[in-house]
Amino acid sequence: MKEEQTLLKETKDGVLVLTINRPDALNCFNMPLLTILGDTLKDVAIDRKVRVVVITGSTQGKNAFSTGADLKERAGMTPDQVRLYIQTIRNVFTMVEELPQPVIAAVNGYAFGGGLELALACDIRLASSTAIVGLTETSLAIIPGAGGTQRLPRVVGLARAKEMILRARRISAQEGLQYGLFLEVVEPDRLLSRSLEIAAEIAANGPVALAQAKFALNKGFEVSLPVGLAIESNAYAVTIPTRDRIEGLTAFKEKRKPVYTGE
Repeated sequence: MKEEQTLLKETKDGVLVLTINRPDALNCFNMPLLTILGDTLKDVAIDRKVRVVVITGSTQGKNAFSTGADLKERAGMTPDQVRLYIQTIRNVFTMVEELPQPVIAAVNGYAFGGGLELALACDIRLASSTAIVGLTETSLAIIPGAGGTQRLPRVVGLARAKEMILRARRISAQEGLQYGLFLEVVEPDRLLSRSLEIAAEIAANGPVALAQAKFALNKGFEVSLPVGLAIESNAYAVTIPTRDRIEGLTAFKEKRKPVYTGE
């Protein structure tokens, strides 16, 4: 398989679907794939035609969203190469989190280690009913290194995150739903279509507003309420001079669907 085929891209109606495509390796991340994903995200961040991103894993062979780091590649790395890998995967997943567009993870199967860390960097997570996930790194005498120790407790709470990480425990999709890790759990054949339904609802909204809402939510979550309100105020101010804001008001008055351009 050529490396450029390890990440599939398909865009329709403003929704970009990125499919991790290393099915023979359970969609795990090697350095070439991380490089391709990082380069793609740089382009997406400035692509005004993309309103929403959906990330999923190839369903060819065993269903896996991603089983994390490519341990075969890792076994041949020097300590310095491992440090570079960890820095790269952490930075790439932070790029996912900081995309101006909302990102939906369609977790279609196994999501261990870096696979779950990628999902945690997304804004909304849906899972197949057959998905099994976990941050299992302590069983390999390492720890989650691509944001897992920080993002998981922010999603499921500190006590639950400690229990999952320290026990290296794998959980079912239904457990993940109970913990608040997943928004919805659906049957495997409905996962992508349901993710695209939600993506379409999001894509119909104002692109500038979506970007500013995401920014305010992400940046305001970890600060005091007064600081968070200031962040919200500044984010709102960005939307005021836009043509889309006027279009939204006009469409409401005329009782029609707005047509937003991101301007």
